[in-house]
Amino acid sequence: MSRAYKIIGSVAVLLALAVSAALLAACGSSSSGGSTTSASPSTAAKTYKIGVTQIVTHPALDACVQGFKDQLKAEGIKATYDDQNAEGDMATATSIAQKFAGEDLDLIFSVATPTSQACAKATTTIPIVFDAVTDPVGAGLVKNLSAPAANVTGTSDMQPVKPILQLVQLVPGAKAVGALYNAGESNSVFLVNQEEKVAKQLGYTLVKATASNSSEVQAAAQSLVGKVQAITVIGDNTIVSALESVIKVCQQNKILLLAGDPDSVKRGAAAAFGFDYADIGKQAGAQAAKILTGTPVKDVPVEFAKNLQLTVNPAAAKSMGVTLPQSLIDKAQTVVTASPSPST
Repeated sequence: MSRAYKIIGSVAVLLALAVSAALLAACGSSSSGGSTTSASPSTAAKTYKIGVTQIVTHPALDACVQGFKDQLKAEGIKATYDDQNAEGDMATATSIAQKFAGEDLDLIFSVATPTSQACAKATTTIPIVFDAVTDPVGAGLVKNLSAPAANVTGTSDMQPVKPILQLVQLVPGAKAVGALYNAGESNSVFLVNQEEKVAKQLGYTLVKATASNSSEVQAAAQSLVGKVQAITVIGDNTIVSALESVIKVCQQNKILLLAGDPDSVKRGAAAAFGFDYADIGKQAGAQAAKILTGTPVKDVPVEFAKNLQLTVNPAAAKSMGVTLPQSLIDKAQTVVTASPSPST
């Protein structure tokens, strides 16, 4: 009898273990038959808080922000956004960064170099994803592009200046090119230094004119009249914030205006080699999605914008005294057909 009880007891224990295992398997399985190591409910259901800081209102930078949000949505990331814009004022950009640093944010999205620098200075703990930063290393945001060591990574809009300067040949006999920029923006200084080297290689003299805020832009453009046959505006947030004043000067004085982004051509520049800023916003959004779902910042390398495109505006060029050749128009990915507003 004692042996029988022992056998019965052993069978009962085995049955209990089998039932427990079956129950655990049922709880862990999904209706699709997938892995039991699915995303944790806290990650899947969480609504992230993201601070967005932008240096100035401009179609290209606006497109960055929209592309960023569109990509996070496409990645299945739920988020609420605190959208802030410094409107070109560095003191405001610093205040926004300090505000974000004191809040319980999951991530900061900083658009353009000055705002990104302000955020990196304000916090070393909240992940920061930058966008539209020309020279991340020179701006002090990262030391190693392939392996960011701190809490900062993002997407650069580094622009090759040579294709833009090669368009100066559209002006017969051109000898000098004007570069409009804000000397207080490190990204702009970097690009103008690149321009100076390339202009020399192409046989042009580069004449610089600076503006520290949007109210100084027209005077800076006017200072180039009689000195240059073309003017470039490449990646400078201050100048693009007052681009219409530059267009006016160029129209009145028959100076070719070349840009580094397609949106400036839509506003009245003659031509540009640049990127679709919505695309680099999406690149940054994909980086942010990785970070929000657990990838360390150090494992999210800095990326660079892709797909350089030519955009032309024949009517704008004509208003500046230049007829774009049909071969160039045919080569362009985008041809803007809207006529520029007449200068007054």
